[in-house]
Amino acid sequence: MTQQADLDLLCINTIRTLAMDAVQKAGSGHPGLPMGAAPMAYVLWTRFLRHNPANPDWPDRDRFVLSAGHGSMLLYSLLHLTGYDLPLEELKNFRQWGSKTPGHPESFATTGVETTTGPLGQGFSNGVGLAIAERFLAAHFNRPGHEIVNHFTYALCSDGDLMEGISHEAASLAGHLKLGKLIYLYDDNRISIEGSTDLAFSEDRMKRFEAYGWHVQRIEDGNDIEGIDAAIRAAQEDERPSLISVRTMIGFGSPGKQGTASAHGEPLGADELRLTKEQLGWPLDPPFFIPDQAQEHFRQALTLGAWQEKGWTARFEAYAQTFPELVKEWRQWMHNELPQGWADDLPFFSTDAKGMATRKASGQVLNALAPRLGNLVGGSADLAPSTKTHLEDQADFQSGHYQGRNLHFGVREHGMGAVTNGMALHGGIIPYGATFLIFSDYMRPPIRLAALMGLKVITVFTHDSIGLGEDGPTHQPVEQLAALRAIPGLTLIRPCDANETSEAWRVALEQANGPVALCLTRQNVPTLDREEVASAQGLRRGAYILKDFHVRQEPDIIIMSSGSEVHIALEAAQELVLSNISVRVVSMPSWELFEKQEQDYQDLVFPPGVQVRVAIEAGIVQGWHRFLGLRGRFVGMNRFGASAPYQTLYDKFGLTADRVKQEALHILEKS
Repeated sequence: MTQQADLDLLCINTIRTLAMDAVQKAGSGHPGLPMGAAPMAYVLWTRFLRHNPANPDWPDRDRFVLSAGHGSMLLYSLLHLTGYDLPLEELKNFRQWGSKTPGHPESFATTGVETTTGPLGQGFSNGVGLAIAERFLAAHFNRPGHEIVNHFTYALCSDGDLMEGISHEAASLAGHLKLGKLIYLYDDNRISIEGSTDLAFSEDRMKRFEAYGWHVQRIEDGNDIEGIDAAIRAAQEDERPSLISVRTMIGFGSPGKQGTASAHGEPLGADELRLTKEQLGWPLDPPFFIPDQAQEHFRQALTLGAWQEKGWTARFEAYAQTFPELVKEWRQWMHNELPQGWADDLPFFSTDAKGMATRKASGQVLNALAPRLGNLVGGSADLAPSTKTHLEDQADFQSGHYQGRNLHFGVREHGMGAVTNGMALHGGIIPYGATFLIFSDYMRPPIRLAALMGLKVITVFTHDSIGLGEDGPTHQPVEQLAALRAIPGLTLIRPCDANETSEAWRVALEQANGPVALCLTRQNVPTLDREEVASAQGLRRGAYILKDFHVRQEPDIIIMSSGSEVHIALEAAQELVLSNISVRVVSMPSWELFEKQEQDYQDLVFPPGVQVRVAIEAGIVQGWHRFLGLRGRFVGMNRFGASAPYQTLYDKFGLTADRVKQEALHILEKS
């Protein structure tokens, strides 16, 4: 071996043994992937990755995604070794309470982790979003001789990532868009939890990616670091996204476990750990041993990264001298700031008994906002004509036309959710996606991860109830509102008319952290007379007193609702007041916003002494009891819908003013 080859192997084995020791100390974890994939990760991180460990937020850094998040100790080892703020003590605290080294990488917990991974396929698809963001920002900001956005997105993915359907969706989209700055290393170890991947995974993965339009290469020996080096260089020169399949041995170096499923997700054990270290020529003690030579070599990333960032800063300063207005916009976008006057063109809708669908109002609001928010970028899962999310005066984002703001995700709801997460993670973009509410079921994993990471992602869900009518129960969401409300950190807003829809967009765009789901109608709903009822600005507080009918000191009954059923609540109140019953109608578009309000405000809207309450919503009851109390009644769905005109469905399922009135009278009679 040459001196350099000796140093390379020393560094690779440092990664391996840190992972082994951390998993062993924790008593749980996944040592196999880090042990097998260490060589390719070493090559990428020491020879290619442009990053500055002293400034992990440098905007033009390369991004690295560990899609195979179970191999988290691979990433934690690299972060520590290259000089990120991740002390060795944190590696020793792997998977422990309060540590910065959780079992799977969490972007909010660990400096240098670009995205939260673990659910397989999500990181793969986040990477596509990162690459889309890079191309859009480059097209928008770069000028001849002044390039301030030019970086790669790398990922390490596993057999499991490629099995998951979401990766197929995202890979197909990436190939179509020719995202040439996207390079994935595939840890082809051919082992899953149950055993050999031959049990369930026998297609030619490389031919599949070739069919997607990717540049594919194969490295037959996972320890061939020069072959890996050459493959990454070739990938950098290709205009297509790249997949480099690297044939590795899971648990490499372990005499009794390498190449077996037992190396995947459990500690090696004290005896096997000793035998493995002996085979690798590694000292048995102390654990977490880092040779000085290896440490010095890895820490060159600090010097190199500082130099690379300094060069970029000089280019940026020259750019700022020439393009001051673009720099102002850049800083706004990258700091997630909204420009002055961004909401000046938000439309106000006139009173209209016929009204309009809130999806249509949303489309008008979106297009009014788009000229002032140049980084509002998104689209739908092949449903823009129905979701009304097409930006009318903007181009499409396509290969060679990356300045476009209309993204066509195709019929790929799951992929869309994870791609928009990646766009948000990159920074500089406010991403949105759109589909029918029923298909939120396909999107639940990325929505959950967006909430976990606190990402500013807006999802427009239309056709939000049985009100979509004739398409029937396969397309009529009844449990989806409850399912989304169950996700911590997600703000769901279901506006009752066009003006609440306008306010909903305002709230969604002002929210700095956490995803927002806008749930909108297919059918027309009346545009309320805001001189007769409260201002739609009450939406900002989640729930507000829409109107009090003949209220004495306190109402006799409170009727609460969201979305398209609010006008039914108003109609019921008008009937009840004829019987000299004092009624309060509360519009409740967002539980999450309401529960953030101070207790005094909550008690003002829902006086604790008023226990006669009725809620109406075209969904299931789950969750409403927290506002209804023990004596309250719910008018809604307790079964799947049916195929018929929506007016018929509301009548047949009892979502009517008369039903609300009867429920209210029934409670009052028992009082």
